[in-house]
Amino acid sequence: MLNYLDEIQGIGLHLDLVLRKIQDAYLRTFEDLGVEMTIEQWVILHRIYELGDEASQRDIVRSNFRNRATTSRVIGGLERKGWIAKTRFDGDQKRFKLEFTPKGQEVIDLVLPHALQLRKLAVKNLGPNEFETFLKVLDQIGENYEES
Repeated sequence: MLNYLDEIQGIGLHLDLVLRKIQDAYLRTFEDLGVEMTIEQWVILHRIYELGDEASQRDIVRSNFRNRATTSRVIGGLERKGWIAKTRFDGDQKRFKLEFTPKGQEVIDLVLPHALQLRKLAVKNLGPNEFETFLKVLDQIGENYEES
């Protein structure tokens, strides 16, 4: 039997392999739907969808876990595709408001049901307690690295 340290030696590789499988499933879905989109673009589109009328570039940067420059670049790409429009909020000229264009709304309407199915697939054969434990473990691993 392997000892504990031997078992955790490959944790980074294991996490990376699982993440790649998830990303590949999303990218295959986008391709099957005929939507040319990256994971980063989907994350931002979905966040704009969640935030609704209050979606701002500042909020996307804060919640995206990417740096400001990368997030701005992805948002610029979404604008060039004609999926979102960037304007200013009424009465607040400091914040950029992000809104779907009709074309962007079509993309969200097309992809979202499939993305929700992929989320359900992630927890298939896992009970609520197992998933809660999984999240706690991931959070703890993340916190351990923040402390180093």
